[in-house]
Amino acid sequence: MPVSHCQSCGRREEASNPFDSSCVLVFTGLLYVRSANTACITNKILTGFRDVGARTLSGASYTSATAMTDESCISYCIANNYVYAGTEYSGECYCGNFLATGASLAPPTDCSMACSGNSSESCGGPNRLTLFWSGTAATSPSNKPSVGSFNYYGCYTEANTDRALQQAATASNLMTIEFCAAYCSAFTYFGTEYGRECYCGNSFSAGSLAAPITDCSMLCANDTTEYCGAGGRLSVYALNGTVSPTSAPSSAAPTTSSAAPTGFPSGWSSQGCWVDGVNGRILNYQQPDSKTNSLESCVQTCAGLGYTIAGAEYGAECYCDNFVYNGGVLAAAQTDCNVACPGTPSENCGGGGRLSLYSIGTPQVFLPPGPQKTGLPTGWAYTGCIQDNVVSAEDSKVTILTFPYMVSNNNNNTPTTCISQCQLFGYNAAGLEYGSQCFPLIASQAVTGKVTFLEKAGTGAPNATGAYELDLTQIANFSAAWRQMTRPQSDVFCSGSVTMPDKVGRQLNVGGWAGESNFGVRIYWPDGSAGVPGVNQWVEDPQHLQLQVPRWYPSAMVMANGSILVVGGEIGQNAAEQPTLEILPPTGVPTTTTSSGYSNTTKYLDFLDRTAPFNLYPWITVVPSGILIIYYNEARILDEVNFNVVKTLPNLPGAVNDPTGGRTYQLQGATVSLPQYAPYIDPLGVLVCGGSTTGGSYAIDNCVSTQPEAENPTWTIERMPSRRVMPCMAGLPDGTYVILGGGQHGVAGFGLAGAPNYNAVLYDPSKPVNQRMSIMANTTVARLYHSEAITLLDGRVMVSGSDPTGQFPTPEYAFPEEYRVEVFTPPYLLSGFPCPTFSIDNKDWTYNSSITFTTSAAGTIRVSLLGSVSSTHGNSMGQRTLFPAISCASGNCTVESPPTAHVCPPGWYMMFVLDGPTPSVGTDTL
Repeated sequence: MPVSHCQSCGRREEASNPFDSSCVLVFTGLLYVRSANTACITNKILTGFRDVGARTLSGASYTSATAMTDESCISYCIANNYVYAGTEYSGECYCGNFLATGASLAPPTDCSMACSGNSSESCGGPNRLTLFWSGTAATSPSNKPSVGSFNYYGCYTEANTDRALQQAATASNLMTIEFCAAYCSAFTYFGTEYGRECYCGNSFSAGSLAAPITDCSMLCANDTTEYCGAGGRLSVYALNGTVSPTSAPSSAAPTTSSAAPTGFPSGWSSQGCWVDGVNGRILNYQQPDSKTNSLESCVQTCAGLGYTIAGAEYGAECYCDNFVYNGGVLAAAQTDCNVACPGTPSENCGGGGRLSLYSIGTPQVFLPPGPQKTGLPTGWAYTGCIQDNVVSAEDSKVTILTFPYMVSNNNNNTPTTCISQCQLFGYNAAGLEYGSQCFPLIASQAVTGKVTFLEKAGTGAPNATGAYELDLTQIANFSAAWRQMTRPQSDVFCSGSVTMPDKVGRQLNVGGWAGESNFGVRIYWPDGSAGVPGVNQWVEDPQHLQLQVPRWYPSAMVMANGSILVVGGEIGQNAAEQPTLEILPPTGVPTTTTSSGYSNTTKYLDFLDRTAPFNLYPWITVVPSGILIIYYNEARILDEVNFNVVKTLPNLPGAVNDPTGGRTYQLQGATVSLPQYAPYIDPLGVLVCGGSTTGGSYAIDNCVSTQPEAENPTWTIERMPSRRVMPCMAGLPDGTYVILGGGQHGVAGFGLAGAPNYNAVLYDPSKPVNQRMSIMANTTVARLYHSEAITLLDGRVMVSGSDPTGQFPTPEYAFPEEYRVEVFTPPYLLSGFPCPTFSIDNKDWTYNSSITFTTSAAGTIRVSLLGSVSSTHGNSMGQRTLFPAISCASGNCTVESPPTAHVCPPGWYMMFVLDGPTPSVGTDTL
């Protein structure tokens, strides 16, 4: 990366601000001169800028998986009247007239991804921009004071459950304040949002509130000198309104002076000179030092604060309390209090380590604290005082914590409190220190038996196509096993997927990376069969089918009525929250004013808005009373008709030292539904494992489970053998679950986690609590960000993916882009018992019906049904495990299908027959 210098400022040093207007930049590296629109444009390359949370360049943008170059991006930005252009992640182009606060120079190696349209050029990297500047300063954007008969009214939030302004709406890439004013000329208010949206109304819906003006920070799509709201924020104008003030009124309180106190309050008397600091302060509440301190003023200060004891020390110091602590005693020599009070030199205000003490009556003295040895929780005992922060024998610069977790409790820490917290999270040792411290991309199983893969466009190997299908029956023949498919039209990066409940098991993928990809709806019809390659491809038709609003990191689910529910996400890469849900197919009426072609019928979810940004890829599933949604560290049940909240569950416990630890992206854990057994009278259970914390990014080492529809649900905590963030979980045919992959430190994202967890753990919910986890085999492959795990028809678990990442204790990008696919073999396939076989003709089931099949199994026979899963980011969309009722006689068996769509949502399920613990090869049923 070229280093910039301020040459014309008369110095040859690195510029602290590359765009300091006081000097002209000269680059010691490359200078590019290119022509555009017959003009000679000089663009100074500022490679390697860190792209911050709010996009560094917030103007127009586009993506291209095959044709992105630095030149094409610069031309695009020039054509749209921007002075900055930046390429990122191989195929993305961003424009702007200003750099977001927090953007900074990055190492040149960070911008090392080849452009998708020219492999000899670098087009940024993950969250890194190769940045170009035209050399021209842009006009600063502002909130236009007035337009026509409308005046600027302020920045406002959206309403609680609806749009703030809901009488009319439109969206356009031609959006300006003037455009929206003309569209809403018949209304009292109009507001622009998210750069290109316009809303009209005569009043505000309930819950819309004034927000800081700085919240409305997105530039208008067609005028970068104007602000047009932001995500969930409206730049509002009012008809014949009042121009908003340019500055806020002062909130500073007036200053007053008070007369110096005279005399002692009634009832106070001297208690003599006391020793302070031998075992700690004997009075805990120190007041500000004062150059006018006196015995009278100190006592009056403490009395005015409600205390009954006051002490002056070392002249200027004043302490208050209601008791004397730490075994305070009178000084043997009362003359030790010999430092004159600065406010009354004729008096002595204590001394060094000595307090001149006054109180109401004789003060009560408490002895110095010691270890609690009795009254402890059952089974716990005091074992002594041990050293913490021990110097490592291997490296003297490293200190080792005795206990890895610290629970900070500044208000009411006690031995019992600390022990109880450690015991709750499954630890068998606890220690107290310093008083307040206590230490205790997407893979899917297709209905053809094959596995489909989708990957981000433009960032793989040069010969990558972004979509693949794997035929496991041909695994010994590489070319026959793998079918390279044509990539979808838009970018599937961080999208959601489900298998649709139709006759052919079509796969649906929604949302995506940026631009039109955020609205993407993609469909694949699996064809072919074992050993016979299919010919169908992913299909996308944005002119006729799109999401209503942009979504990146959304979740998808098949509802009980067969509709597809799409929830949450962000409105673009590292952008504002998309705190809504919507239905596919769209339920609105046709209109030309929206991207989807239908009127907006999204539902605003205030709890997603409140918990941003730690609720992406929320976990959703059908329950009898509606829809369960788990996000961040909260859970709710929604009505399946109006999507209002019908039940709020207790918050999910986090880490032992951080109750705010989260379970969904970016604090990514993994969630599954627990097995359901006929006659399905017990409430559905859910299991959530791993995650991370918001403070130190410490991966969580526990699983929590509950039954959300129980009358008073509580979360049961079970410790895992090790910490995991970004884990994967897969349900197995015998009702157990494999937990694998992830890192032991950090959060989900590029370069944000490390210390791979190579071990697999088996979780058996049929066993007693705290006896359900068994340590399985290790892998040699790090499975970190963007890894997946799905159960195959033969009962094995396929594990794939992992993007470059690494942080602690391994450096960033210490692990490769992972192309290896491996399988985990569960214990039931290693027992040596033969796998049963079965034959079934009826694979299209109806609810509450009897289906016959024959089997070779002769022992204890069970049938399990596993929902068709699409796995990404620890979210197994479509996952479900059921054990229906079964009866057999001489190999002729009858299985009873589940009774309702709320017990077993419509869709495709893998059916397994188990002989004791050993499952058959499965078959897909609808």
